[in-house]
Amino acid sequence: MKRKIFRRVLIGFFILITIWLVFAQCSLKFRISDADAKEKFSGAGVDLVTETMQVDGFPVHYAKTGNDTLPALFFVHGSPGGWSAFERYMMDKDLLAKFRMISIDRPGFGYSRFGDAKNLEAQSKLIGPVVKTLQNGKPMYAVGHSLGGPMIIKLQVDNENLFDGLILLAASVDPEEEKPEKWRPVLYKTPLKLFLPGAFKPSNEELWYLKKDLRLLDKQWDSIRCPVWIIHGDKDTFVPVENVNYAKRKLRKASSVEVKILPGARHFIPWEQYEEIKGVLMKL
Repeated sequence: MKRKIFRRVLIGFFILITIWLVFAQCSLKFRISDADAKEKFSGAGVDLVTETMQVDGFPVHYAKTGNDTLPALFFVHGSPGGWSAFERYMMDKDLLAKFRMISIDRPGFGYSRFGDAKNLEAQSKLIGPVVKTLQNGKPMYAVGHSLGGPMIIKLQVDNENLFDGLILLAASVDPEEEKPEKWRPVLYKTPLKLFLPGAFKPSNEELWYLKKDLRLLDKQWDSIRCPVWIIHGDKDTFVPVENVNYAKRKLRKASSVEVKILPGARHFIPWEQYEEIKGVLMKL
């Protein structure tokens, strides 16, 4: 009797594991097909263009809205994420009257070779050429959320005058504020990675790289000479607000630094504090 019960429990366990593995491979990819995205934007009365550019054989996917003759906002998502993280901004009629807007799938996410995670240096080499092809002689401002923050810093460091200004949203830039998290390599170097759902696999890997990336970037901030806007919530438990003080110290060569601390705000300020973020963008 006990053996029969044990066998049933074991079979049930393996069924649950199988179901989870299937779920993990198919879900939480944080991406939307180009066709579905275009239909969604069309319903809001906005034309959406999607493109994939090959950079040294690597596909970099992005979406854009707005008049190509206008200044640009270049959005860079966090981890995990995809270009559609900024879809509300890209549909906003007030912003569209002033900017064309571009949002990218960072390497390893969305349709930029999903799952193939890269460190900041490798991502910069892939994203930089895309930005350059999209420049039109008008000002271009980069907006980076969370890991997208150090990403736009790295892009500006590696490509002089690539952007006319940087907007850091809850940006994870301070290497001392990064927790050791030595368990992360176990999850991406072993079969255990199969249990991570969707975009959390490349996210786990790049977040491990980030710890070293930020220490390397620490010595390069003097290359930032453009204006910088820093926006952060004082209740952010993912990226502590102490990152702001670090950024202010490192931006000593920037032409200007404006800081906006949002009382009571958490990490997800691009969506939960939309009007505050939009207000800053409208004043650029």
